[in-house]
Amino acid sequence: MKLQPTKILYTAIFFGASLMVTSCANKPVKILGDAYLTKYDESAKLEHSTLIALDTTAADLPVININPEKKYQSMDGFGYTLTGGSAMLLHKMSKAARAKILQELFGTEKNDLGISYLRLSIGASDLDEAPFSYDDMPAGEIDPGLEHFSLAHDTLDVVPMLQEILAINPHIKILGSPWSPPVWMKDNGDTRGGSLLPQYHQAYADYFVKYIKAMQEEGIVIDAVTIQNEPLHPGNNPSLLMLSGQQGKFIKENLGPTFNKEGIETKIILYDHNADRPDYPISILNDAETAKYVDGSAFHLYGGSIDAIRGVHEAHPEKNLYFTEQWVGAPGDFAKEMSWHTENLIIGAPRNWCKTVLEWNLAADENQDPHTDRGGCDRCLGAITISGDEVTRNPAYYIIGQASRFVRPGSIRIASNNIKDLPNVAYQAPSGEVVAIVQNKNDREAYFKINQDGEEHVFSIPAKAVKTFVLR
Repeated sequence: MKLQPTKILYTAIFFGASLMVTSCANKPVKILGDAYLTKYDESAKLEHSTLIALDTTAADLPVININPEKKYQSMDGFGYTLTGGSAMLLHKMSKAARAKILQELFGTEKNDLGISYLRLSIGASDLDEAPFSYDDMPAGEIDPGLEHFSLAHDTLDVVPMLQEILAINPHIKILGSPWSPPVWMKDNGDTRGGSLLPQYHQAYADYFVKYIKAMQEEGIVIDAVTIQNEPLHPGNNPSLLMLSGQQGKFIKENLGPTFNKEGIETKIILYDHNADRPDYPISILNDAETAKYVDGSAFHLYGGSIDAIRGVHEAHPEKNLYFTEQWVGAPGDFAKEMSWHTENLIIGAPRNWCKTVLEWNLAADENQDPHTDRGGCDRCLGAITISGDEVTRNPAYYIIGQASRFVRPGSIRIASNNIKDLPNVAYQAPSGEVVAIVQNKNDREAYFKINQDGEEHVFSIPAKAVKTFVLR
């Protein structure tokens, strides 16, 4: 903690109340930490300032009470999905330009974004140029022994980009999610929709194992897998309809036992779809024989309320929760996206027990390409837009950056009270610092106090903005 002489004298208006803040000349004041501000009008983006303790006569300001003694979940991290298209665009950059943006995104130096968690598609997602699996066969042929399994497509772009990312941050965690199994395993023989045929449950479990082992051979550890991206949305390309009964049966009878037999330590995560159906993961976890193989459940928020996720925790508090996807639609309304995503995801998801917050997707080009036909997303705005070697930083870059740089893996969410129009979440970082992310939803500058360990200090946030406080 630094002490330095200063003189500050000003009066502020907070909802009609007068706030006098003073510090006498040559009186040492405390440096409490640092703050990082993003205004929704884009006049400040992750703008740094030093937090100074101020004397105040104000008595009626709202108080955010932070209690480091009351602990919740440990955070795994914040990040994005590295789609096949994202990897392709990065790989096409010049070596120097790519090295620069990868360091900025994944490095842990002071001005780096500090992404600590990535989601991958197992096979193609709808943000690849075309659908594919690792065991595509000619029409009418099958391969239940997976003799033709090959990671070759991923070695073109995804694997090289992951290897460069791991060289920057070897501790980054990686989640794999399939959009579709090979079409010969499906009842409609198509990349889009259909269901997994029961006779191929074991072959599909073996497919997961082969993927995990093939990535391991490339030096890439898959920390966790979900069973199916958006199992209740069969209209994407690729996609699959997988109801909860089938997903539970597949885990219980095939995937879980196969992972155990093969010594696979990769976590198994359920669901990976919207918050409007918490009954889906709960119904699976209610079966103890299935639940013993499951680490937790994953959610998106294209439907339902973020608070609904809490119901899964309350039903099964021994299992983890993850937030794994939310898109920003092109061309991107900075104010709207920053406000909604900050309140619901950066603050709301962790307050409802999620260990990760991931945006969709890392990168696209200026035309929101690539994407598949017959259902691929043609309006998904990347966190960054890549045009040759030129990089544009979009809303999701700053949404995640407001947390990822400061809430490092292993940070513990701690208690803080939510205040109307000042949503917030607090953490105890591995460094020992307390990190508080506070959003001002008001049209006027907000003044408030943070009370930590019985010591109160006055802080402010401009209208329509979010501020991350790193308190020493």
